[in-house]
Amino acid sequence: MKSYLTEVIGTFFLVLTIGLTVLDGTAFAPLAIGSIFMIMVYMGGHISGGHYNPAVSLAVFIRGKLEARELLPYWVSQIVGAFLAAVTVYLILGETFAPAPGADATPLGVLLVEFLFTFALALVVLNTATASATAGNSYFGLAIGFTVMVGAFSGGPVSGGAFNPAVGVGPILMNAIVSDGSWGNLWYYLVGPLAGGAAAAWVFKMQNPGDV
Repeated sequence: MKSYLTEVIGTFFLVLTIGLTVLDGTAFAPLAIGSIFMIMVYMGGHISGGHYNPAVSLAVFIRGKLEARELLPYWVSQIVGAFLAAVTVYLILGETFAPAPGADATPLGVLLVEFLFTFALALVVLNTATASATAGNSYFGLAIGFTVMVGAFSGGPVSGGAFNPAVGVGPILMNAIVSDGSWGNLWYYLVGPLAGGAAAAWVFKMQNPGDV
C-alpha cells in the first residue's frame, strides 16, 4: 500500500505543477515540471521506485523489476493521482487543462515525439535507477528530472509534452467532465508513451545483458 500511496502523491504533484504552470502561461514551465519530477523521484524512489508514469512502470515490469501483479495497481495509482491533481487545479484556478498537439503538428509527428522522449525517459530510469552497475548512485533523480525538462522544452510545442499516459488520462478526463472537452487526443498519450516505455526496456536488456 505504501508504494501505491507514494505513486499517487508523486503523480499528483507532477500533474499539479503541469496544470498550474501551463494555465498561468509560465515561460519556464518545463523547468518547473522537470524539477518537481526530480523532487518527487528523490522523495519516493526508495519506496515505490518513483515511477509516476504508467509507461515507466511498463518498462520496469518488462525489465523484470516490477511484479506482474503490481503493474495494474501502479497504473491505477498514477491515474488517480493525475485526476486528483486536475481536480485541484480546477478548484484553485477555476479552469481545466489537457495536453494537446501543436496547431501545425501532424499525427505522425505527435506520436514520434511522445514515443521518443518517453523512450529516453524510461531508458534513463532503467539505467540510473535499476541497473546493477549504477546501484547506490545519488544522481538518478537529476538525470530523470532533466530528461523530463528537456522533453518538455523541445517536444512540448509539438505533442503537448505529456510523455506519460497518466498526464493524458487525468487532465483529459477532468476536462471532459467539467468543460465538455474532447477525448480525441488521448490516444496519442497512450500509444506513443507505452510504446516508448516498452522499447526502452528491450534496449536496456541489450545494453545490460545478464543484469537481473
